[in-house]
Order: sequence, then C-alpha cells, then structure tokens
Amino acid sequence: MWLNPEEVLLKNALKLWVTERSNDFFLLQRRRGHGEPTGRITGLLVGALDTVLDSNARVSPFRVLLQVPGSQISWVIASGAAVEEVSKHWDWLVHNLLHSLSVFENKEDVASFVKGKVRGLIAEEVGGRQAAQEDEPDKFREALLKFELHFGLPSSEKLVTYYSCCCWKGRVPRQGFLYLSINHAAFYSFLLGKEVKLVIPWAEVTRLERVSTGLMTEAVRINTRRRQREFSMFLNPDEAFGVIGQLADIALRRLLDSEGLELDRVLQQPARITKRILEEQALREYVLALFRLPRDERLHEVASCSMWTPHARCHAAGTLYTTDSYLCFSGREEGSCILLIPLSEVLSVEKAESTSLLPNPVIVSVRTKKAFQLIELQGRDELVENLNSRLRALQWKRSMFRSRRDGKRSVSSPTPYYTFYYDTAPSDEEEIEEQVLRNTVNSEALMTAFHQNQPGANGSKSTEQLKERLWEDHFTEFGRGVHMFRTDKIQRLVAMGIPESLRGELWMTLSDASSALEAHQGYYTSMVQKSMGHSSLATDEIERDLHRSLPDHPAFQNPTGIAALRRVLTAYAHRNPKIGYCQSMNILASVLLLYAKEEEAFWLLVAVCERMLPDYFNRRVIGAQVDQSVFEQLIRERLPELAEHVPDLSTLSSVSLSWFLTLFLSVLPFHSAVCVVDCFFFHGIKAIFQLGLAALEANAAQLSASTDDGQALMILTGFLDQVGTEESSCPPPSPPAAETSSTSSTSSTSTSTTTSTDIPAVRNTNISDLINESYEKFGDLTVRQIERLRCRHRIQVLQAHEDTTKDNALRVVTPDVSMSPENLADVYDLFKTEHFISLYWGDSSSAAAAEAAAWRHGDSGRSYVERQYRLDRPQFKSLYGLLAPWPGDSNQHADTLANRTFTLLDQDSHGLVTFREFAGWLDTLYCEELNEKIRLLYRLHIPPALTESEDDPSLMKSPLMSSNRPLCVHLPSGVEGEQTDYQEQLKQMLKDLVKEREPDVEKPLPLMNQREFIQFCKTLYSMFHGDPEENELFQAIATVTSLVLQIGEAGHRGRGSGSEVTAEDDGGGEWTVSYAQILASLLTEQALVNFFEEPVDLCLKVAAAKVKQYHQRAGLLSLQQGSR
Repeated sequence: MWLNPEEVLLKNALKLWVTERSNDFFLLQRRRGHGEPTGRITGLLVGALDTVLDSNARVSPFRVLLQVPGSQISWVIASGAAVEEVSKHWDWLVHNLLHSLSVFENKEDVASFVKGKVRGLIAEEVGGRQAAQEDEPDKFREALLKFELHFGLPSSEKLVTYYSCCCWKGRVPRQGFLYLSINHAAFYSFLLGKEVKLVIPWAEVTRLERVSTGLMTEAVRINTRRRQREFSMFLNPDEAFGVIGQLADIALRRLLDSEGLELDRVLQQPARITKRILEEQALREYVLALFRLPRDERLHEVASCSMWTPHARCHAAGTLYTTDSYLCFSGREEGSCILLIPLSEVLSVEKAESTSLLPNPVIVSVRTKKAFQLIELQGRDELVENLNSRLRALQWKRSMFRSRRDGKRSVSSPTPYYTFYYDTAPSDEEEIEEQVLRNTVNSEALMTAFHQNQPGANGSKSTEQLKERLWEDHFTEFGRGVHMFRTDKIQRLVAMGIPESLRGELWMTLSDASSALEAHQGYYTSMVQKSMGHSSLATDEIERDLHRSLPDHPAFQNPTGIAALRRVLTAYAHRNPKIGYCQSMNILASVLLLYAKEEEAFWLLVAVCERMLPDYFNRRVIGAQVDQSVFEQLIRERLPELAEHVPDLSTLSSVSLSWFLTLFLSVLPFHSAVCVVDCFFFHGIKAIFQLGLAALEANAAQLSASTDDGQALMILTGFLDQVGTEESSCPPPSPPAAETSSTSSTSSTSTSTTTSTDIPAVRNTNISDLINESYEKFGDLTVRQIERLRCRHRIQVLQAHEDTTKDNALRVVTPDVSMSPENLADVYDLFKTEHFISLYWGDSSSAAAAEAAAWRHGDSGRSYVERQYRLDRPQFKSLYGLLAPWPGDSNQHADTLANRTFTLLDQDSHGLVTFREFAGWLDTLYCEELNEKIRLLYRLHIPPALTESEDDPSLMKSPLMSSNRPLCVHLPSGVEGEQTDYQEQLKQMLKDLVKEREPDVEKPLPLMNQREFIQFCKTLYSMFHGDPEENELFQAIATVTSLVLQIGEAGHRGRGSGSEVTAEDDGGGEWTVSYAQILASLLTEQALVNFFEEPVDLCLKVAAAKVKQYHQRAGLLSLQQGSR
C-alpha cells in the first residue's frame, strides 16, 4: 500500500533489509528472514525482533524506497505484507514515473514531485475506503491489509480496530496483534518462525473478565464454551476491554435476540460500525441512562462548561449534553447537580457579551420566565447555531400540530373527549351505566376518592403538612417543574417520602413524563378508542390480572379503579405490541393510578417500561435478568463476607427478581413501597440496586447462617414485611398478593422445610432509615458503572438463554434419532454456526425474508425451539458437503443430491429446513439399518425430490396433487377422457388422505419409472469412487442394474399383454419397479450389503467439519462477493 513518504537515513541499517530490485530512483527491499528457509538464524532473529517491537515501530516485510542519486537520504513510499502487493506498486512506478523523472535537473524537484504524486494516490485511495474514518488512516490501512492477508475472511468482515498485546498459552506469552472486527476477535503472532492464529466468533463468547495474576497484569480473559484465552500488555487496557465488551454485546444482541432487545439503528448496520461509532454509542447509552431520556434520542454535542446555580450562588463546573429534544447538564461529580431542559420548554438560546469574568456566556430562556446561564462553553458559536436550528424545527412542528388539532376540534361534537360509547345497541339502564363507567377517562387520581386509612392518621396529617412545607421551600430555592435543579438536598427530601398531594406531580417531573404528555395531546384517548373492543392474548392476560392488582386497596375493590386500570394497560398494549402486557405491569400501573391522573399514569407507565427499565418487559424479560446478574456481582464486591458464606448467589438473585420487576411493591408494605417508587423516579434503577444491597446487609448475619434456600427466603420476607413508615404505629398489613411466579413457587417450597419459629424476631425498620442507609453505604455506585456492568452481563444472560434453547432443541430431537447425545450436540453447533456464517457474510436476504414470513404467517403449531435456527438451500448444501458420507469424488452429482435432499426435507415448502429434519436425515445415513438407507436413496430419486429439471430444482416443475405420485400431465385429448382421468385422480387423492390419517401404518412408496431408475443408478456409481473395493462394487452394481432392468421389463411386458392391473399399481403401461424389488436386488450382492452396512464414524466426520466449515465457507463467500 502507498505510504506518506517517511525519511530513512540508512537504507540498510544493521543489514536488516535485502534489495530485490533497483533503478536510479527506486529500491524494492525485502525484510531479512522473510522468504528464506526457516532454519536461517538471521531470519529467525529479525522475525522475533519485528514481533516484539510495538505497533508504532513494527514494519512490513516488503517496502519501496525513493532515492535521489548522490544523496544519503531516502523515503519509504510503499510497503506490503506480500511481494505481489509491492510488485504492483513497483510496476506502476516504473511504467508511469521512471521515464518522467529523467527530465528534472534539480534532485530536490524529483523528490518533491514523487512525494506529491504518492500523497495524491493515498488521498484518492483513502477517500472511498474505511480507513478514511479512522484517526490514523495510514496505520489502519496497513492493519486492515494484514488482517485480510492473515485470516482470509471475506471483505464484508469489517475490521473495527486493533491492539498490540500478548496472548498467553499457559505460562508463555506470545506477542502479536489482536484484531477486533464486527463478528470476530482474531489474534496473529509470528515469533521465532512459529505462527499463531486464533479466531474467536463473538457469538461463542460467554463471559468477559479482567484478571490479574503474578504473570499477567491487567489481562482480558475471553471465555467461550470450549476454552478461555487471556490477552495482556495492552497500552490502554480500559479502552481495549470496553471495545471488546461492546462488540461482543452488539453481536449477540444482533444475532441471538434481534427482535427482543432494542438496538440502535446505527448498530443494526454492521458495515457502519467503527471505533468512533462505538465510543459515541457508549457515551450516548450513558447519557440516556443518567437523564433517563427516550431510547430514540440522538446525542449531538458534548461540551464542558459551567452553569450558574442560584441556590449555591456560584457557577458549577460540569458537562452539557444536547440531544434531539433536550439540553442536559451534569456536574463533574455524577449526581451532584443535574438539570434537564426539554427543548419544548425553551423560548430562546442566545449568546451574551463575553467578559473576563463571564467568558463565552450563553443564556437559555424557558417558558416559565426563567433563564439559565452557561459560561466557558467550548465551541459556543456552532453549538448555539445548532440548538437554534433544532429549536426552530421543533416550534414549527408544534405549531403545525396545534393547527391540525384546532381544526379537528372545530368540527367535532361537543361531547366530552373522555367519554366513548362503543355499543349503540339497545340495553337497560344498568348496562348503559356500566358501559359509560368502563370508558370514561378519570380526570383525577384515584387516591382523592379512595384514600386508604392507616393507623396513626392524625400524626400522618401533620407529617404530610411538614413535608409539603419543606417541598414548597425547595421549589422556591431550586425551581419547580422539569427544569428543577436536582441536588443532594432533593435526595434527602425524596428519602423522607414525597407528600401524597405532590407525589403525582413530582413523579411526572422527575421522569419527564410531563413533556411526553404535552407533546402528545389526545394520544391517550385515541389509544383507548382503538384498543377497547379488541381481543388478543394481551387483553386476556390483562383481564385475568385486573383483580390481582393491589386487592387490599379500596380503589381496586371498586369498578371505577378496575376500569381505569383496564384502560391504561390495554392502551399501552396497543401502543407497544412488542411488549404488549407483561406480568407485574398491573402492579406498577395500579400504583401510578393512585397518585396521578389516568392520562398521566399512562405516560408514567410509558416512561418506566421504555426508558427507565429498558428491556425489562420484553418476551424473555432479558433486562431484569441482566440486572439480576449485575446484582450478584455487586453482592460479591460490596458484601464480600456474605458472598463468602453464600457461594451460590443465584438464590438471592432469584428472590430479588420481584424487587426489580415490581420496584419492591410486591414485597414491602404499601406505604413503604411507595417511598421506594419515589426514590426510583429520582435515581432510576440505581435506587433499587442500593436498597437491595442495604436489605441484604441488614440481614447478612442471618443469611450467612441459613442452611437452605427456604430459610434465606423466610429471613428476607420477614425483614421486608416489618419495614414501615414514620406514620405507622404498628406493623402494616401483608403485602399485595400479586407476586411473580418464581417467588410464589419458592415460598411454597420453603414452608415445607422452615417454620416461622426458626426465624428470630426482628425489630421494626423505618423505610426512610433504610433508604438513607443505602445512600450512605452504597451511594458511590454510579450510572456509568451500572451501564458497563450491564454490557458485560448481558453477554452471560443471552448465552444462558442460548444454552437453554439448545438443551430444549436436543430434548425434542433426541427421541427421534439414534446418534449419541454428544454427536447430536456437535451437529447442532455445526447447524447453528452455518446459520451464523450466512448472517456474517452471506447474501441472506432471501433466507431472511423466508424466515420472517414463516414467523409472521402460520407455523403456529411449531414450538419456538423448532423455529429458531433454520437453513436455506445454500446453507444446507454447504453442510451436506461437509457431513454426507457419500457420494465420493463426483462434486457435480453431490450438488445434485444435495438439492434433492433439501427439497425432500423441506416438507412445508418454505425454503427452509429445521434442525429436527436435518438431524433425522443425518441419523438415517449414519445410524439406521441398510433398508432405511436404501429407502432414503429411493425417495431422493422420485418426486418431489427428483424434479423434471435438475438445473432448476423447483417444485413447480413437477406439479403434485397426490402425496404419493404426481398426476398424469399429458391428458387425453377428448373432454370425456379428461373428466374420467380427473375423477380417477380425485379417487387417488382420497385414498392418499385416508392413508396419511391411519396411525402407525407405513405408507408404501410409489413406483419408480425408468428415467428415475437411471438417475438412481448414476447415484450408486458415483458413491464408489475412491473406495478400496471400487472394482468389486462396480461389478456388483452392474449386476443389480441388469437384474432390476429385467424385472422392470418383465412387468412392463406383463402389463402390456393385457394382464389385470391392481388398484395399488398406478404405473399403467409405463416401465416401473418398486422399492421392494430394488432392495431385494441389492441384497443379492454381498459387496453392496457390506458397503451400506459398514459403520461410518460420525464423530470424526463432525470434527473434520468443524475445522473446514469456517474457512471453506469464508473462501466461497469471498469468491461470490468478488464476482458481483
């Protein structure tokens, strides 16, 4: 590749270079040791030197120098990893530049001309290549060429970045390069003549760890299902570990759960992923989590600045983040000072005059007649211009929405917007009253009409009044509304519990659900209109859980509360069908309805499900499981003594699952749990982690002494039951009955092993004290730490689901096959890898379209396990070539048989083969008796497997109306003959249907005609090429062929002479033979019997396929891409 010219003072220092070609102006040199016999000591030493040197000093084995006659200075202008590459550059220089250089009289002009020409070539080449996106294009281009040369992967395998590091093999480190691409981690090393290559697919990574031992410092350990690899001596280990974690996480989310997990649009297109994109994405994820913004927000600018804080009477240093719809400010210490300003609230963004005390000031004015001052803003002019551009676009969009809404209102009826009548049929007064009740949106929070009395009511009133005064004072000092300054002081107020009169307002403010409500006026009512009256699986589950939501609260012992809960849940299921309805959403929604208006409760539920708890409520609750895994690691780090006494933390994490899914609402007394929800809306999921750690620490001694899971559950349940509020003078009632299934099943088990008398009595704990304690002891837990842990642990959770899917698939298939469980598991891995290879590099558009169609339409009878991995025709043919025991060397006929086999196995005509079908076919070839193998071969040579045109194996070439035989295509010319033949065909179809429904009755195979038998014989001949008994087998098959031909001819003459034809013989006057006749003929030749009965080692075949599969498919796909 061309290089920016770099000076070289000594053209052959230390004799490290050997000149291969030269002329007056250019030299082509080879690094000593490359291309020489490996035994030469100088070559080994130079190779070792090149490997040990870091990436900045390392050189390519070939280079081209520009030299000026009479000068000691030369310039490196090209280099390459292979002589062919450098030779192309050399030839270009000789043919295009060499003759022109003799014209120059001044030597300096020669050097300037050539260097300028080379720089132009580099700019032209880089302009359309990936390297242009990198910080150092030259070095990246060199690494990209080495990556392609060393590993031979297709060009679509995009290299993201690379690092110089050591890979440890036992106690021996090998210096080399770790290349990170979109689908793989690849390591290459060449040391003392020994080459090491490793390719690790991200889809196989099960765990990422950072370890330090006596020999390895700051090593990155990559675990797969088969082995683990350690890499160390990174120049920047934090960066390397972060990029590795991101790439593995993105690949697994894209490959293993593309529909269940939310993935950014940029990351869904692997060809666009670069190191810079990963850095931006990591920062964006952090900003979305810190400020709990909508998941589709894009991050635009990040700038250091200082903001004037009126409550502190000073400027607070921090960082400004701007997104599509928000201005966000965070102090230098996370959580010390946070400000969120929706652009919908902004009136103007203006630059003020810069002074020595206020450099580069910017004033942001909002609709509440407040202004915020930013100073020391980097890139102020461009940032203000971009903000004003987005602000104008938002204001125009809002004005258009208002004009449309006003136009609709002017022509609408005066009926209140919150009442809908769906049933206009006549009914009595009670039905009309109930219908109105079910469809009337409440304009007030349920708590105003259904207040739950509790002990100490008089004291609670005074406490509520005190809290209200404290909050009013806070509003005066820090502001009110979504752009309120959030500091340590508000944290203390939230820990005390938000007063009921302000709870709904503050939940809307802290979650910024108020902005969504304002931006979507009338949206909720339209969702209610569209969703009511529709029946689905989600609505059925909602109806089942309605009366299980806070059943002890009077609001949900009344039709009004039940109807409001139904509307909110049904409207959300209609809004987000990917989530629909998930268990525990009913508990959250019911609490939201108590303190917020119905429409506000809907938008609060949207904020919780889509922003604050991402991926919690999808098909497999992946988000909750990821946080459980993160919680386990936090227990090990923050509570090491407890982790030491309770080695298996899965019990504690399974108990805590309901804590995260319901925000402690299902395990704490109601008034205490609502205080936890207050903290959740202020701090997000961080509050749940902290409170969970505090609850475990408070019971650490008892949990360490517990003897079984049931006792641990009773300890935690007893502790949480007695957590009360300051207003409670006695223990509150039991928690709501709505528990997750895992908790209820565990509790039922625990009662049989542990009684309440085994658990020592615990004193009452105040929820505010517990919250404050969690802040004091675990408040240093940051959002950034949680996001990094989530990225790593999501890998483990997705792979655990993948293992479960594999186990279920094997359990379904095992009863139908005879191969060993180990071989079946290996075949599954090959099947899955083939699926992934096409996702990596193949043109999988047709397969993907067929797969999507199969998922959306029909296949309801198939289980999820059976449908997950399926192969299309090219993928199947690739595996066929790796695993089929025959035919031998005839590649063309093997391809023909592969096409027939795929057509035979694709029973649903979807263009896809399931693992069960694939395993059944392979089991027949390797584990079944001779007669089953011959039966399979026989079926491959009759329709539907054998079509009229082998070049285009389409079922349309041989129309099939009967399950046993194709109908006669050439009908008699007479109409009467056509009608008679059609009736005969219908009778045959009815017979076939009856046979298909007869249980445990093996259907007879249809007869084989002469053309099909010729194809059968061709297959048999192709199977014996290369066999040690080839001659004997050829003689045997010739004998069998002659015998079968005689049988067929005799039958043909018998039918032609007018003998009676039975109903089962549908051959008419055509030459035909049956499966039984062919099988009997084959059994007469012992050589053929021995051939088919000789066992073939499937284990060896699978092991060889694992080695060949990757590189064989990679090479084939590279050729396909190169030919386009």
